[in-house]
Amino acid sequence: MSQPVQPPNQPQQPFGGQPVDGNPYAGGPGQGAPAAPTGNPYGQQPPAPTGNPFVGQQPGQGAPFGGGAPFTPAPPARNNVLLGVAVALGAAIVAGILYGVIAGSIEREVGYAAVGVGFLVGFAASKVGGSNPAVIAASAVFSIGAVYVGQLIGISMILADLAQIPFSEVVGDHFDTVTKAWSEEADFMTYLFLGLGAVAAVGGAKKAG
Repeated sequence: MSQPVQPPNQPQQPFGGQPVDGNPYAGGPGQGAPAAPTGNPYGQQPPAPTGNPFVGQQPGQGAPFGGGAPFTPAPPARNNVLLGVAVALGAAIVAGILYGVIAGSIEREVGYAAVGVGFLVGFAASKVGGSNPAVIAASAVFSIGAVYVGQLIGISMILADLAQIPFSEVVGDHFDTVTKAWSEEADFMTYLFLGLGAVAAVGGAKKAG
């Protein structure tokens, strides 16, 4: 009898058999072949930490420990009333002296100088003490006093020049004469300059606040 003819290209090893010719990817009986490597050594590794503890949170999730999202605290408000009043007093003394020297040097008062006195006092006080009403009121009062002192200094300088005596002697020995001269020479413009100092102080305080 003739032998049966084998079909051409018959596989030498059935699928799922033992490894053939040293093939490490051929699985055992009943097992599928393992996946071949992709060439990416990091393909199966978990993502590396980024250093940001909030990475991976969904939008709307809160921060750890049940709190809200982190925020930057607001800077502390300036509210040192006593220090603001003290600064207003110091600025009024300095500005009043400068105003008096200017008025005595040119032998006349200048409205812009009175406005500058008030603005300086109010601005400096509010920068330190904030926009507290007490600080603003103190600035206005001290500005009026600064302009008044400046007017007295200006009159004293003029009298010292006329009498050819030292300025310190006029202030120390004849201060009553200075105040009497102020009362006699005071007019609408004199009081206007006092008011301008107070108004400018309020404006300076609001500008600083």
